[in-house]
Amino acid sequence: MGKRKKSKGGSFLMQGSILAAAGIITKIIGAVYRIPMLNIMGLKGQGYYDMAFQVYSIALIISSYSLPVAVSKLVSLKMAAGERKNAFRVLRASLIIATLSGVTIMVIVFFGAEAIAEYLMGAKMSCYSLKVLAPGLLICAIMAVFRGYFQGMGTMIPTAISQIIEQLLNAIVSVVGAAVLLENGKQMAKMQGNNLLGPAYSAAGGTLGTVAGALLGLLFLLFCYVAFRKPMMRQMKRDTSKELDDYRAIFKLLILTIAPIILSTTIYNSANVIDSAMFNKIMGAQGTSEAVCAELLGKLGQYYTLFNVPLAVARLLHNRIYTVIRYTMLIAIPSAFGFFALGQPIMDFLWPNVDNVTQGIMLKIGAISLVFYSLSTVTNTVLQGLDRMMEPVKNAMVSLILHIVSLFIMLVMFKWGIYALIGSKIVFSLCMCIMNAHDIREACGYLQESRKTFVIPSIAGAVMAILAWAVHFVLDTFIGGRIATLIALIVAVAVYAVVLLKMGGMSEKELLGLPKGHQIVIVCKKCHLLKERRYY
Repeated sequence: MGKRKKSKGGSFLMQGSILAAAGIITKIIGAVYRIPMLNIMGLKGQGYYDMAFQVYSIALIISSYSLPVAVSKLVSLKMAAGERKNAFRVLRASLIIATLSGVTIMVIVFFGAEAIAEYLMGAKMSCYSLKVLAPGLLICAIMAVFRGYFQGMGTMIPTAISQIIEQLLNAIVSVVGAAVLLENGKQMAKMQGNNLLGPAYSAAGGTLGTVAGALLGLLFLLFCYVAFRKPMMRQMKRDTSKELDDYRAIFKLLILTIAPIILSTTIYNSANVIDSAMFNKIMGAQGTSEAVCAELLGKLGQYYTLFNVPLAVARLLHNRIYTVIRYTMLIAIPSAFGFFALGQPIMDFLWPNVDNVTQGIMLKIGAISLVFYSLSTVTNTVLQGLDRMMEPVKNAMVSLILHIVSLFIMLVMFKWGIYALIGSKIVFSLCMCIMNAHDIREACGYLQESRKTFVIPSIAGAVMAILAWAVHFVLDTFIGGRIATLIALIVAVAVYAVVLLKMGGMSEKELLGLPKGHQIVIVCKKCHLLKERRYY
């Protein structure tokens, strides 16, 4: 029995590692392909692309976001009880829900694209991207069910592979689509006398990859399902359970599982849509054209491209409260210091043909919100894991109201323009952090240790930022260009690691838990960075 439990535990860890690795790979691919794609479509095109994706993201959350978790949970429970027929019934019921929700939201987005783009977002040229994205809502809803089903059956491999091939095709089609439709848009612009058609068509071409990638991912999952259907049917015939779950009960259970997660996530992510809508409306009322607003939001999109990389990687690391918060801070805090010190040089490194002054200022202002957003994202998940499903909903609603009020004040009274969007996000994420931390403490009495989680990474990050800025300043004076930035970034990583280890920010045991941890420990000891074992 002990060996069996150990085997199951090892299998679970392996499956989780496979899914986490796939998640990291897809995030890296996603960050890399956006650079050439956004260079092709330009700032205006990027603005239309991001506005369409903000609406699409909310629609995707409503139609399918929590389906993999809910389906996986229910299927695994049925499988553990030996009820294979009921597990299959969960799949059927989930597919019905996914199809109904996916078709409904797809129809609303496709036929309402013009109204959403013009009256809600205040950028009517983003309607082309919305129409292209609409079919992806149905595809992703069905794909989410199959991913959850396979996970519930105990295998993460189909989900992991489907994520990777989805993102690979997404990257290829997005870049090619943005280039091809840019030329088509320019031709249409000449015919219709509307210069915004070029970037609008290019943005629509960029969204083609999302739909094409999702379709390929779904086809792969369907292939896996068909390949394993016969063995599953044979196993169901051996199922001797007498009672079959009523479909109405399954529907109710799925909806009760899904609803709180959808509600909290929708509120949490609706800030981006509200930001763009308020920005376009208020700036338009102040005399700013749609083209200028789109260009400014395109610059904001470049900011978010960098902002989301450390946040996305941090989400995939660990699963216990102490560990997940600590490791998230080990990534988020130095990233924030790095963005503050080298914001514009990093932007110039990625987009050398664009004036990045505004984007560099955005990174300086918004650097602190990276820490707050990382914390709030993690603590949302912690509260859901503690079965406090409504606390994130309440906290997100209160934070959103304060966010909207602060955004209005910053745009109308202070007239901060595009920087108001950054400032109001700081308000939102800080409020979420404070309220989530309070609710976690109330739920289980937990209070995060501060020295190794916040203090040491902050000191190491500050030292790193100062030295990296100095190195870049000197090298930029004599060499200039991308080489200066690249060397400064290498120095930043090395300095942060050295200071962190010398101050005891990571123990030998923790380093051994990292990929290639044994080799890392050997190198650290040779460099006298680990003087003693620390097991906390």
